[in-house]
Amino acid sequence: MSFDPLLMKQAVFINGAWLPADSGETLDVTNPATGAVIGTIPNCGRSETARAIEAAHLAFKDWKTLTAEARGNLMHKLCDEIMAELDDLAALLTTEMGKPLAEAKGEIALGVKYIRFYAEEAKRVYGDVIPSPWGDRRILVTKEPVGVAGAITPWNFPNSMIARKLGAALAAGCTMVIKPSEFTPYSALVFGVMAERAGLPAGVVNIVTGDAPQIGAEMCENPSLRKITITGSTRVGKLLAENAGKHMKKISMELGGNAPFIVFDDADLNKAVAGAIASKFRNSGQTCVCANRIYVQAGIYDAFAQKLKEAMDAQLTPGNGLDTGVTQGPLINDAALAKVEAHVSDALGKGATLMTGGTRVEGAGTFYAPTLVTGATLDMRVAREETFGPFAALFKFDTEDEAIARANDTEYGLACYFYTQDLGRTFRVMERLEYGLVGVNEGVITTEVAPFGGFKDSGIGNEGSKYGLDDYLNLKYACLGGLGV
Repeated sequence: MSFDPLLMKQAVFINGAWLPADSGETLDVTNPATGAVIGTIPNCGRSETARAIEAAHLAFKDWKTLTAEARGNLMHKLCDEIMAELDDLAALLTTEMGKPLAEAKGEIALGVKYIRFYAEEAKRVYGDVIPSPWGDRRILVTKEPVGVAGAITPWNFPNSMIARKLGAALAAGCTMVIKPSEFTPYSALVFGVMAERAGLPAGVVNIVTGDAPQIGAEMCENPSLRKITITGSTRVGKLLAENAGKHMKKISMELGGNAPFIVFDDADLNKAVAGAIASKFRNSGQTCVCANRIYVQAGIYDAFAQKLKEAMDAQLTPGNGLDTGVTQGPLINDAALAKVEAHVSDALGKGATLMTGGTRVEGAGTFYAPTLVTGATLDMRVAREETFGPFAALFKFDTEDEAIARANDTEYGLACYFYTQDLGRTFRVMERLEYGLVGVNEGVITTEVAPFGGFKDSGIGNEGSKYGLDDYLNLKYACLGGLGV
């Protein structure tokens, strides 16, 4: 399947213009399913980022004064333009990232839901009138847009990770400078195309590609940019938070995870297996919320392992995401492939039993067979590190307290899942798990109407829902005096 080549922009988008890097340097972008170069992008740095920030700063002055309804109408037009090109945009996303076409379409549609949600939520940025302790004064609290926001987004969801940041920013009255991953830049650059078609003013949306440290440094240090939002690794997030803190910029960060998936002995096994497949192997395991440690109670451990193996063998088909019937795309690059191999090798070397998979898939591309091992132990790398690939390791536990203690024994706290049919256990476990997202008898829980954010080293702030809008707003208190007694 091909896509409209006009959608694949090989230039950056600054102040409504498509431009090369100042140096003329470019970076290659490859298809991970084939290894073929599909195009180039400008290798930009601080100077281009500074101009993008300046353009956003100038555009902010008018954008923030538009009524919420006017901003919302333009956001709806943006969504209409995206959905009109859904098939081609999905094919482009799959070509540069690798995920199956159906998943790519679903990602883009979800991104549109975020933008539409915030287009409506813009009308509900309410303030307060607080009862005053002074008879001649009134206390007003209003909310104002933060200003220019800088967004740094990952390769695993190159469309929706932008959409849920951009939707909240535009609705709040902010303008934005976006730095996408160099592995999947085209799904980001299409937002420039769609912004043009929708009639968004120049400078409201800007997109720069290239040198991540240089672009990030300019975002942190440029005084005209007042907020930084990132979806990425904890290591990079902490570096940005440290640098942004020197200039007191507002930050929101969705970082790494190490999600536990707990199956209690009273669970519906078929639903638990289906949930494990959805949570672990969506996007070939390359999601920050995918199950990384699967804990199964001793009484059903063997039965669950067998059912999961059978489901994996029957349902998971690796291949080029553009091909019919494929459910597992490639890993994003050789480094990602090597990490999965290392985790599998480490587990097998420490006594795990291989149930299925365990090898690269022959041929071009960075494919790894969906893999399942039993007998996982706490000294294995998969117990402490996020694999970010199609590797499921089953740990055995005996008691509820043991499962909760193991699940919480990590510096991360993004997503967790558990399966039970006991109502009392549902509340006990949900309340004791130290995670921002909890799936109870469900393996996929992301929606635009609910908050998405983690505890501990998994981040700061939320995206999605009414709560996500607050990260792009400042509170202002005004005391109105001289009103008489």
